[in-house]
Amino acid sequence: MEPLITIIIPVYNAEENLSNSLDSLNKLNYKNLQIIFVNDASTDNSLRILEIFATSTRLVCQFLSHDKNLGVAAARNTGLNNADGDYIYFLDADDSLHPDALNIMVGKAMEKDYDIVGCNWSLSFQKNSRKMNQYNFQEPWHAVEAILEGKMRWNLWLFLIKRSLFEKNNIQFIPNLDMGEDLVVMCKLFTFAEKVTYVNKHLYYYFQLNNQSLTKVYNDNHIKQVTENIAELEFFLYSSKFSALIQNRINILKLILKLPLLISDKKENYNKWLSWFQESNKFIFDKSHFNLRTRFLHWSAYNKQYWLIKFYYNFLVRFVYGVIYR
Repeated sequence: MEPLITIIIPVYNAEENLSNSLDSLNKLNYKNLQIIFVNDASTDNSLRILEIFATSTRLVCQFLSHDKNLGVAAARNTGLNNADGDYIYFLDADDSLHPDALNIMVGKAMEKDYDIVGCNWSLSFQKNSRKMNQYNFQEPWHAVEAILEGKMRWNLWLFLIKRSLFEKNNIQFIPNLDMGEDLVVMCKLFTFAEKVTYVNKHLYYYFQLNNQSLTKVYNDNHIKQVTENIAELEFFLYSSKFSALIQNRINILKLILKLPLLISDKKENYNKWLSWFQESNKFIFDKSHFNLRTRFLHWSAYNKQYWLIKFYYNFLVRFVYGVIYR
């Protein structure tokens, strides 16, 4: 019999694009599924859309609700605490899956009893899309190293994961820390995993409304949450079997995390870059990890040449990306 896969879908005010994920669920060719929707106290019509979906689908669905909004980390924990599947898969409420995604990933997982199986994804815009390739990891340490060096995405929806990996190692998301929560959890999972692998297929469709969503907006609360999650990750990794291999990679990760502050035309963001993770700034000229464009942005911020960053943003991000990615 096919292994049972639990798909966990946190939902919060997702009415505008919730149909994307619901339609793709109905089109999945893999049938042994437990689908858990966690309604995190939505105030729009998300719950009503889910109720209508439940009456029209043959899928086995479970609907859980929070009385108040607790955040995506808590919602994912609620899903994990109610999961029965042999494998866990996380789907965002406004994205979708290839119809054969789970067949391909679970088939790969069963070849050698892999703990984690990764895949590629597509970045979908209103009028076009772009295929995005994940790092080809084959060993747990290679995956952790690639994440810390910015070579590999850590988004949960890129991985099929054994549920036992969560349970045996008591891995959950830290409540109220909703920025960077997937980074911490995936590094922990890879650290405890014994066998991991990747399939070179684009199986997930990540939907972005417009080119503005190419840039991240970090307010002070977001920065606080990311900082706390990185502190948790740093403590964990230096206490793990990979501690001797971390070296300066954690500082490379910190620079990667604060780079979005420079994809902006706001001086306040540049100042936040200077003050956030200051210990990592001395690594901005590391040619082995950063391309010329990234070193240019970091150098400009470090030397307070903000006009260069504004020029880059207005020409490349607003003009070039604004035309291509829409």
